[in-house]
Amino acid sequence: QVQLVESGGGLVQAGGSLRLSCAASGRIFSTYTMGWFRKAPGKERELIAAISTRAGSTYVADSVKGRFTISRDNAMVFLQMNSLKPVDTAVYYCAAGRYGISTDNYDYWGQGTQVTVSS
Repeated sequence: QVQLVESGGGLVQAGGSLRLSCAASGRIFSTYTMGWFRKAPGKERELIAAISTRAGSTYVADSVKGRFTISRDNAMVFLQMNSLKPVDTAVYYCAAGRYGISTDNYDYWGQGTQVTVSS
């Protein structure tokens, strides 16, 4: 079992930055791919970024490429978000599982943290 707790969300103006953190506890953290998903109102949950075990591979969605960066260190995974836009407004979720873009690949989920970008 893996427990995930996100933090770092909030309200920011367009063009600003936020850094989301996800603290993992439980089973061996290093054996799981970690992902950040987001769900905006009226839209499906989508994978924004993922990082494999030992940071061997990373995925970043085209919609945030060049603005968002995923990293992991010990029992933490981070999402650095720069040049934020109003379309980035969503609830952001940390997840642990197997490398892939589908929500089905991920077995463990955090409770989510709200990110709101004002224009």
